Amino acid sequence: MMLRVILNSREETLRLGMTLGERAVDGTVIALVGDLGAGKTTLTQGIAQGLGVTHPVTSPTFTLVQEYEGRLPLFHCDPYRLERAEDLLSFGFDEYFERRGVVVVEWADKVSDMLPEDLLAVTLSLAPSETIDSDNHPRNCEIEAYGVASMSLLLAVKEAFA
Repeated sequence: MMLRVILNSREETLRLGMTLGERAVDGTVIALVGDLGAGKTTLTQGIAQGLGVTHPVTSPTFTLVQEYEGRLPLFHCDPYRLERAEDLLSFGFDEYFERRGVVVVEWADKVSDMLPEDLLAVTLSLAPSETIDSDNHPRNCEIEAYGVASMSLLLAVKEAFA
């Protein structure tokens, strides 16, 4: 099952993320895909808000994984700078899926072979637009569930955005 939405602003991207974070359960894995500037980090910031994280969330491009405390811990991973996906294993990347919490992976397409089967895949792309304001540039968003737990989350998000 897939849900397609158009996010017309940064605020709508944050709202989608908050909806995901509010409805996420222990073990939720969210795989984000999209070009630079597509809104992956903004969506993650919304997820963090929905989880009750109070610290600022930034892209962990140089640290690979950032951990945040909230209703559930948030593990935010960004393998953008890695030359090989296997390099993540030396950081214990696979162990995050066994810990209690929510795992969000930006640039998930770079490490897709290392992700669990049950995940929510979110693809963001800039929609054609006349605006040059990056905060308010519309984004196409496709959300697809792979597995029982992620299907439940997708249905909850669909209901919230209906």
